[in-house]
Amino acid sequence: MSTEENGFKSGSNLEKILRAGHFAFTGELGPPRGSNAEEVREKAKHLKGVVDAVNITDNQTAMVRMSSWAASLLIMQEGLEPNFQMVCRDRNRLAMQSDILGAYAHGIKNMLCLSGDHQKFGDHPDAKGVFDIDSTQLIGMVKKMRDESKFLGGAGLENAPKMFIGAAANPFADPFEWRVHRLAKKINAGVDFIQTQCIYNMDKFREFIKRANDMGLTENVYILAGVTPMKSVGMAKYMKSKVPGMDVPDEVIKRLQGAEKGKVAAEGIKAACEQIEEFKEMKGVAGVHLMAIEWEHKVPEIAEQAKVLPRPQF
Repeated sequence: MSTEENGFKSGSNLEKILRAGHFAFTGELGPPRGSNAEEVREKAKHLKGVVDAVNITDNQTAMVRMSSWAASLLIMQEGLEPNFQMVCRDRNRLAMQSDILGAYAHGIKNMLCLSGDHQKFGDHPDAKGVFDIDSTQLIGMVKKMRDESKFLGGAGLENAPKMFIGAAANPFADPFEWRVHRLAKKINAGVDFIQTQCIYNMDKFREFIKRANDMGLTENVYILAGVTPMKSVGMAKYMKSKVPGMDVPDEVIKRLQGAEKGKVAAEGIKAACEQIEEFKEMKGVAGVHLMAIEWEHKVPEIAEQAKVLPRPQF
């Protein structure tokens, strides 16, 4: 039987876990600022058997890195399933569709559709931003390729790329009231799963997910709550004041400041695990996306402490 006959659109491990009703647990890996494949493999070894899929970022923070599709192929060799990221900043629709076909031909089955951080924040601030289409239009384009076997221009294509389509959501950007409506637009465009921005303001997220539940949105998409453990007080202060769209309440910083000397990172991990425990019981939340940010070696410890192991196997 084909994956579609089994009720699956892509056949990806992540899709199977979510459709089976398991609480998903995904991770993230940032490709290196160079061509050393061993750097990717070293990070990957900490994630194997611990997460259901691994986001491979696409020139995150507008800094040049190894391409997402190349790093995705490397982690597949290590037995991990990639979630291939694509940003709208760097490609027009021709290049995007070409890369989607190439990625799927190599066995990549998950894709995250993103706008991308503006180039002014990176190491090439004078680079021309493409933004031929936005992230919602990218979702619709991938869905058209997958479900209609057609390119965006209308021509037919053979061997359609059966991607499990993901996108991002920031429950904390202004205006807050518009956040659920932006989510609805992405659902209408055809997204299958959503990974959120890092969550620190739990009260605001509870209100966001309540609104999404009340609108019936969570019945049509899998939402994975974004979690990033704080490593230090300095990291918390930086994220509060310098990172756009981030909402870090003062009590988060005070909690870290109150930790014993040498145990701030442990307190950050404890707080993240407490969040994960709450997300497990929260209506409308289908899993967690753990963004450890150059802390891949801590992911097994976090997963163990958060009681998300062992992972389901398909």
